[in-house]
Amino acid sequence: MKISTKGRYALRFLLDLAEHQQAGYISLNEIAKRQDISKKYLEQIIPIFNKTDVLRANRGSQGGYMLAKSPDKYTVGDILRCTEGSLAPVDCAEQDPVECERSAECVMLPVWQGLSRVINEYLDSITLQDILDQQRERYANDYVI
Repeated sequence: MKISTKGRYALRFLLDLAEHQQAGYISLNEIAKRQDISKKYLEQIIPIFNKTDVLRANRGSQGGYMLAKSPDKYTVGDILRCTEGSLAPVDCAEQDPVECERSAECVMLPVWQGLSRVINEYLDSITLQDILDQQRERYANDYVI
């Protein structure tokens, strides 16, 4: 499984909003500068989240974006499923029932299903808040005297 640029940038975008949530609505220009991502690319990512309850948007001079919920309510798995679709390593690993004509004799099917389960469980166990906490802890440890 390989996460696309869209998925990686979406995570950075939402992490930036989480990190600066106390500032209220944040403009795309600010996020683009901080994250070194083009504003045009961010504009392509936003429609993915407009269909969900991930973002709140505000138009006008004080406009921008903010998370609709607290950072501990967003998992990496949920975000990547929005941008990437399935996180399964092969199509049959997420099907129920499996549609492959070879599934009855496929010795690899349990391997693919197990890998899919591990990937999803791991990514669903990490929230945006967890990532922010790790970053703060790492930063604090770097400057301990």
